[in-house]
Amino acid sequence: MVSRVDLHLHSTASDGVLTPAQVVRKAGNLKLKYMALTDHDSIDGIAEALAEAEKFPGLTVIPGVEMSTDVAAGDVHILGYFIDWQNPELKRRLTIMRASREDRGQAIVERLGELGMPLDWERVKEIAGEAVIGRPHIAQAMVEKGYISYIGEAFDKYISRGGPGYVERIKLAPAEAVALIRSVGGVPVIAHPLTLPGYEKLIEELIPAGLAGIEVFYSSFKDWEIERLKMLADRLGLVATGGTDYHGLDPATETMIGGQPVPLAAVEDLISRRQAG
Repeated sequence: MVSRVDLHLHSTASDGVLTPAQVVRKAGNLKLKYMALTDHDSIDGIAEALAEAEKFPGLTVIPGVEMSTDVAAGDVHILGYFIDWQNPELKRRLTIMRASREDRGQAIVERLGELGMPLDWERVKEIAGEAVIGRPHIAQAMVEKGYISYIGEAFDKYISRGGPGYVERIKLAPAEAVALIRSVGGVPVIAHPLTLPGYEKLIEELIPAGLAGIEVFYSSFKDWEIERLKMLADRLGLVATGGTDYHGLDPATETMIGGQPVPLAAVEDLISRRQAG
């Protein structure tokens, strides 16, 4: 059964396989009622997504972003919904983060070369196209060279945090991302919190900065984990959102668009928070 809501989708504007229009088309053909395009540190696909959505009157596309932030324990991703994606300051900050991604990508390629897996940087850029260069593009280049068998293997063995090919990049602090999303009219939500140790304390610390929700309904979470997060959201007065985190990288293992049940109430609560300011 396909959910009518998917609030976490990626396109070629960051590290997804489908163009923004193709993502919208899939969502529309599946009869979704709401979807959010939430590319990593990029709002470049939103205009295309909104234009395509005009062909699907039953589908509402929510302008979004997934901002990369950092704490000592690891990466923290902050989703922003209903953002003013044309805001100049938001564009400026994301441009800086995009440049940092490219610098990091080059550094990873150099490190992989030192590990005996040389890659052509120009080929990585060709794979990325107009998108923000991300680790999946490097992984695809590694597959082409025969260094690995599939994209996930690159992360498992080489380019995840702690791996021999991993390189850090410039990131905001979580509270900075929350504040930035708030400043452009958006509703900030912490993404897939179970990936971070000590997430409950972090969530509580971000509430004064303006955090409005927790991504509860997520494709890799077990039922009991979802129930635990729902209870946490209720206790803290936060919106419980969710989505598939679809990239289109591996159809054999990835949850497809609309494949994660997310209640319509999640969108209704986000709209209420947006209107409340």
